[in-house]
Amino acid sequence: MLSVLQYRKIGKDVARHVSAGIEGGSIARGTVDSNNTNPQPRADDEEKIKQSQRGEEKKDGNSIWVRLDDEENDPLNPKNWSLRSRSKNIAVLSLLIFVQAWAGGAESMANAKASAEFGVSKVAENLSTAMYLFGIGSGALVAGPVSETVGRNPTYLVSTFFFLFFVLGSAMAPNFAAQVVCRYLVGLASSATLSINGGSVRDQFRPVKRSWVFPLIAWANVTAPVLAPIAGGWIASHPRLHWQWMDWITLVVAAAVWLLAVLCLPETYLPLLLDWKAKHLRRITGDGRYVSEHGSAGSFASRLKEKLPLPFIFFVTEPVVGVLGLYLVLLYVLLFSFLSGFDYIFKDTYGLPMGFVGSCFGAIATGTTVVTLCAPALFSWTRHKTEHIQGASVKPEFRLWPGIIAAPLLPIALFWLGWTNYSSISIWSGLAACFVFGMVLVSIYISSYEYIIDSYGDHAATALSSITFVRYIVAGGMVMAARPMYEGIGVHWTMTWLGCIASILAPAPLLFRLYGKKLREKSKYAE
Repeated sequence: MLSVLQYRKIGKDVARHVSAGIEGGSIARGTVDSNNTNPQPRADDEEKIKQSQRGEEKKDGNSIWVRLDDEENDPLNPKNWSLRSRSKNIAVLSLLIFVQAWAGGAESMANAKASAEFGVSKVAENLSTAMYLFGIGSGALVAGPVSETVGRNPTYLVSTFFFLFFVLGSAMAPNFAAQVVCRYLVGLASSATLSINGGSVRDQFRPVKRSWVFPLIAWANVTAPVLAPIAGGWIASHPRLHWQWMDWITLVVAAAVWLLAVLCLPETYLPLLLDWKAKHLRRITGDGRYVSEHGSAGSFASRLKEKLPLPFIFFVTEPVVGVLGLYLVLLYVLLFSFLSGFDYIFKDTYGLPMGFVGSCFGAIATGTTVVTLCAPALFSWTRHKTEHIQGASVKPEFRLWPGIIAAPLLPIALFWLGWTNYSSISIWSGLAACFVFGMVLVSIYISSYEYIIDSYGDHAATALSSITFVRYIVAGGMVMAARPMYEGIGVHWTMTWLGCIASILAPAPLLFRLYGKKLREKSKYAE
């Protein structure tokens, strides 16, 4: 595990500096406040100190607080690591995200075969996908506090390790009940990776460079669930392959990615890295006064008690979180209802075999990929609009431009898909509408996440967990309603009323562009 080697390296660096007679703030380029050994804690420290009375050390006026004194140069700060190292970390993280998001659509094209084998209806078999989404939604509430207590690295690795076993259980499920339980647990194990990855990006990249990096993370999140049905459709239509082969493929790929993460993914949560440094300083110097803010922040139980209600509070009291959350809810409802809806949109209308129905998801994936390939241009635009200094800030409202441009295209794509869904009209019309939907999907995702990260700063993880919880829970419920909805009112009216909802939400990014600053000023959580 790379984080173990990382921990030891920090210890060796501390020992080398201590043995050289360098003390206080000069240790590791000023990571300790040191002009005196009795510094006044910052205002936000005082509350943390009060909450840490049950810790091993009582924080008093004689404490030496281990902090980043020089944020722009300290090698302990993940933002100062080499670009090559950080790019490697993002690549490995993207693979983890991709393979666990892939599981969401892995069994969707096997609905007919699975329902026949287990003796349940197609609507009931949709519970397989719904339970996966419910698992992600419920796990998102605790993933943030867990990662902020034990670190990002063990959260990713341990959750993915359990993910492998639950996918194995799903692949070997002998009946419908076992499949549903395993699928929920697959989603629960995926929730950590799929809900805290934005925090890992923020750990390593300053605001300007995030405009380059985050589209890659967004692509992995939203494209994997629509690539899985492409493979799933051909496997489900193959006479010699069992439909559960998709789970076996997921297991093999996920196991390889997990091993890669064990070897290559370091810890990036800076408060924990500073806590490691404080522990080494206490051990090597024998001076128990070295402490970190993370070490004084209380136990996991106290953090969970404090933060668990916050996602609900954010969604209800923060207009930014509530409205952008509803936008992402709509997009995910569409995304996962298409896993069933394409049977009606393409199979019933054009008489396509299952393999080709799955391949139609390639239109959405192409749309998301085209927007992601625009990341260099987005970075260049962001660089042009900010000061040319290291660590320059980006106005949160600037992040909304991809969403402002894409928002009007969503109702257009839905009306287009619904009103041209006739066998007399070329299938390429529907595929073109799906391509536009894919472009909107990743554009809104990028805008919403980056806007919230920049707006809420240290509270961003809570705001994002709020959105993650709601969108997956609602999407899971709508997956169960997808087949009855398409069968009951048809493709035309289903797309029409969803397009009307999209029309109502379309002005939201522009309104936040105009009034977002005033809303942030009224919020007690926004920066």
